[in-house]
Amino acid sequence: MTRALLALVLVLWAGALTRDRVDLWIDRTDLPPLLLDTSAEVRDRDGDLLRVYTVADGRWRLRVGAGSMANLRPGKVLGAPLIECSARPQAGLRRPAPLGRRICATPRDGAALDDNRNQPAPITSKGVDPLYLAMLMAYEDRRFLTHPGVDPYAMARAAWQSLWAGRIVSGGSTLTMQTARLLEDSGTGSWSGKLRQIRLALALERRMTKAEILTLYLHLAPMGGNLEGIRAATLAYFGKEPKRLTPAEAALLVALPQSPEARRPDRHPLQAAAARDRVLARMVTENILTPAEARAAMTDTAPRARRPFPALAPHLTDRALSEAPDAPLQTLTLDATLQASLEDLATRSLRNRSDRLSIAILVADHRNGEILASVGSAGLTDRGQGFVDMTQALRSPGSTLKPLIYGLAFDQGLAHPETLIADRPMEFDGYAPQNFDGEFRGEVRIADALRLSLNLPAVQLTEALGPQNLMAALRRAGTRPDLTGKPGLAVALGGVGLTLTDLTQLYASLANGGVTRPLHWRAVAEVDAPRLISRASAWQVGHILAGLAPPPGAPANRLAYKTGTSYGHRDAWAIGYDGAHVIGVWMGRPDGTPVPGAFGGDLAAPILFEAFGRLKPTLETPPPPPPETLLVGATLLPEPLKRFRPRGVVEDRDLPQVAFPPDGAVLAAAGVVPVRVRDGVAPFTWLVNGRPMQTGARGRELLLQGLGRGFTEIAVIDGAGRSARVEVVLE
Repeated sequence: MTRALLALVLVLWAGALTRDRVDLWIDRTDLPPLLLDTSAEVRDRDGDLLRVYTVADGRWRLRVGAGSMANLRPGKVLGAPLIECSARPQAGLRRPAPLGRRICATPRDGAALDDNRNQPAPITSKGVDPLYLAMLMAYEDRRFLTHPGVDPYAMARAAWQSLWAGRIVSGGSTLTMQTARLLEDSGTGSWSGKLRQIRLALALERRMTKAEILTLYLHLAPMGGNLEGIRAATLAYFGKEPKRLTPAEAALLVALPQSPEARRPDRHPLQAAAARDRVLARMVTENILTPAEARAAMTDTAPRARRPFPALAPHLTDRALSEAPDAPLQTLTLDATLQASLEDLATRSLRNRSDRLSIAILVADHRNGEILASVGSAGLTDRGQGFVDMTQALRSPGSTLKPLIYGLAFDQGLAHPETLIADRPMEFDGYAPQNFDGEFRGEVRIADALRLSLNLPAVQLTEALGPQNLMAALRRAGTRPDLTGKPGLAVALGGVGLTLTDLTQLYASLANGGVTRPLHWRAVAEVDAPRLISRASAWQVGHILAGLAPPPGAPANRLAYKTGTSYGHRDAWAIGYDGAHVIGVWMGRPDGTPVPGAFGGDLAAPILFEAFGRLKPTLETPPPPPPETLLVGATLLPEPLKRFRPRGVVEDRDLPQVAFPPDGAVLAAAGVVPVRVRDGVAPFTWLVNGRPMQTGARGRELLLQGLGRGFTEIAVIDGAGRSARVEVVLE
C-alpha cells in the first residue's frame, strides 16, 4: 500500500504533462447513481419529527436541511444545494486562513475570493452546526475548497510518512475521494480501488459543486451500525438535530466515519471518547478551539446508548405514508408534544387492567378542524392488538348520539330544555327499550333527560324526528354511519356503526355553533362549512352537557361532555369540548368482546378530563348564548313546548293527579299502601321510586304492595304519557 501511495502521487504529477489525456480519462468516467434514497419523515405542525422510516436496506439515512428540499425528486438526494455561501464570518469560531473568508462558488466555477487575502470562505449547511463543518474540513481535508478532488500535497505527505515509518501513518483521501468511496461502497486496500476513487473524485468535482459534494458526504458518512449521515447520528446518539452541537459532539461525529464500528459509542464508549479527544486536540493546533475549550470538551461523557428514533402517532403516520409513499417529507397538523403526552396517558390508563383492553384518543381544534393528536392504541405491539387503529374502527356509539337528537328536536320546535317529557315503559311497534339502570322516572325535564342519558325520551324524540332524518344529520355532520337496511329507532341508542373519528367530528360540529368543519390531519383549503343545527340549539345542547357532574376526582370545570356504553358493555365512550377543542376517548376490546362492568362514565370519562388537563391548564369559555336563544323557565314556555306530546296524540286537558296519598303524608302502615288517581286517561302505570309496580291498570284505585320504610316517591303515568307524583314517608 505504501508503494501504491507513492505511485499515485507520481501519476498525478505526470498528469500535469499530459493534461489532455487526463481530461479525456476523467470525462469518460462512469458515475455511480447520485440519487440517494433517504428516510421518509413525518413532522408535526411546528416541524418537529413525529416519525422517521428507514430506507429499503434498513439503514437510517436522513436528509440534511430537509426544509429546503422542494427542488429535489421525492425521496431522493442529489447533492442538492443545501450548502450555501457564508455571507459573514461565523461568530465565535476561529478558523485557519483557508476556512475563514467569504466564497460564493468553487474555484473552478470562478470563485468569489476575499478582496484582501484571496482566500475562500467556509461553506455552511442549512441545519448543520458550522463548528462541525469547520472541524470536519480541518481534520479530514483542509484544502477541500481549493483542490480539484485530489490533494497531491496530502497524498505526497501520506506517502512520505508511510515510507519513513514503514507503515501507513495518515491517509491522503480528500472528502471528495471519501464521498466517491461511499457512493460505490468500495474499499481502500487495493491499488485498483484507490485509483477508482481518484478518478471518480476528479469526475465528481467536474460535474458537481463543492456544496453538492459535501452534501453527499453529510448523507453517506458511516456512523456505526445502520446509521448513515450526520442527522441520523445526532438523533441516535444525542437525541437532537445537528443544528447546534457542542465541541465534544462535533468532534465525535468527525471521528466516527474513520472507523464506525470500532468507535461506536453505544458499544465501545472508551474507544469513541479516545478518538473524539484526538480530534479535539487537533482542533487546537488548527485554531478551531482554544486549549481551554478542548479540555472542557474532553470532560464530556460520550453517549453510551442509541436513542430510538421518533415514532409518535404510528397509526396515523403509517396512513400518511401509505397515501403519499413518494413524499420525502410530510407535515401533519399534529402537535408532537401533546401526542407524546397522550400516548403516555393511554399507556398508563391500561395498567393493571385486562390484558385485552385497548384505548383510543383523538384531539382536534373544532374551530378549524385540525387534528392535534391521534392515539390509535396504547402502542403498536401493546397487548397483541395494538396494531389496530381504534380511531378508525366501526363500533356502536351507545348513548353518544343523544345530544344530536336533542339538538335536532330543539331545531324542529319539538322540545326545549325546560320541556317536560315522560320517562315510562313504552312500546314502539314491538320495540320496548329500557333505561340502562332499569328504572323509570316519570315526567322529567328535557335537560335532565339528556344529563341522565334516559333512553325513553331519546327514542320518543327520534320517532318524532324520523330515524332517517337522524341518519341524514349524521352524514351532514361529516360522519360515515354504517348501517345495513332501513334505519329504525334503535339508531338512537347506538344501533349504527361509527368510529371515534366520526363521533369526534360530530361533537366538533356541536361545539362549533352547529357548523361542520371536517376534521383533517393535513393542511387543507378552506371550504364552505354546512350547518348541522342552529347556533341556538347547539348552545343549548352544550349548556346542558356542561352541567353534567364530572367523574370523581376530576376538576369541576364545566366541561361539556357525554359518556356512552354500547350494548353488552363492549364500548366505553367519553367525548367532550370547550370553547376551542374537542376530545374523544374510546375504551374496549378491539375484537368486540364484552368488557364486564365497563361503563363510559367509569372508564373513559376520567381519561377525557385528564386529556384536557394535558392539553391546557384551563378550559376556554364557550361563546355566550346567541340572541335568538329562548331563555325562559317552564312556566313561560309557549303552550306546545311545555310538555312533549308524541305526534298524533290528542291531549286531554285534565291532567292526572295522585288523589291519595297526599304529597308529604306520613303513613303508619308499611308494606301495603292504597293509591288513587284523579283525572287523566287509562291505562295507568304506577311507579315507586322509579320502578314500575303496576302497569296497564284500568281502574283508578289499587293497592301497592312490597313497599319498604322511609321516604318513598309514588308516581302515576296515564295513557297519554302525562304524569304526577307525590313523596310520602312510610313508618
